[in-house]
Amino acid sequence: MQLLLQVLLNGILQGGLYALMALGLSLVWGVLNIVNLAHGALIMLGGYVVWVMFNRYGLDPFLALPVAALALFVLGYIIQRFILNLVIRGPMFNTLLITFGLEVVLTYLAQIMFSADFRAINPSYAGRSVSFGQVTLPVMNLIVFVLALTLTLGMWAFLLHTRAGRRIRATAQNLVAARLYGVEPRHLYALTFAIGAALAGVAGGLYGMVSQLNPYIGGSLTAKCFAIAIIGGLDSPLGVIVGGLLLGLVEAFASLWLGPTFVDVVSFGILVLVLVTRPTGLLGRTA
Repeated sequence: MQLLLQVLLNGILQGGLYALMALGLSLVWGVLNIVNLAHGALIMLGGYVVWVMFNRYGLDPFLALPVAALALFVLGYIIQRFILNLVIRGPMFNTLLITFGLEVVLTYLAQIMFSADFRAINPSYAGRSVSFGQVTLPVMNLIVFVLALTLTLGMWAFLLHTRAGRRIRATAQNLVAARLYGVEPRHLYALTFAIGAALAGVAGGLYGMVSQLNPYIGGSLTAKCFAIAIIGGLDSPLGVIVGGLLLGLVEAFASLWLGPTFVDVVSFGILVLVLVTRPTGLLGRTA
């Protein structure tokens, strides 16, 4: 019983981070209809920004998260406004090719700058843990979970209760009607992509605090984010939270019962099951 409770809590903590990682991809996909294959690379870059600020400039990694968010926000705005915006009205295959090319370029540049070695963000308090009865949880994982869930819920509130958020949702639902109400789509598209990139940057920094960074982690992270976005539902920010928590729990128990080798098999098996039984996702709206 103690082991099951430990695995359950570990899965929930991991799932909170997964939700934040997938939120940017889901936002861009839902509004711009772009499957951003470079999303994992943006997460990776955010992790390296925090790593550089911590290891080279001595800034606490949590205080470095706004730096990563700002850097990725600017990069995301530039990418969308001056690259993706040129083909956004074309076939989806064009954006897939461009974002895949961006992923390759960003990965190559990260390898040149940081080498292929694994890097970790380990502040002095990284090894501390807290106990709840017979269950022990790392302090770093708890803080990362709280921040990830707070940012995800904050983004949900932003989309629902702010003017910019309502414009983003209106554009996603009906571009023609949004234009009639004065929405300028080029700027809004760039802003949406930039927000998604900023979320990826923060998620990358948090990921580097509980795992290891490497220039080649982008592909696997994109796949996980894709699965979470589909499972939860693209039109529901709350669905991303549910999808992330579900994937974290599935991976935790799959690793316990089947071994780490079968974790990805089970995770994507859940994705296939959701697609077959509910194509709109668990919390997505049906037609």
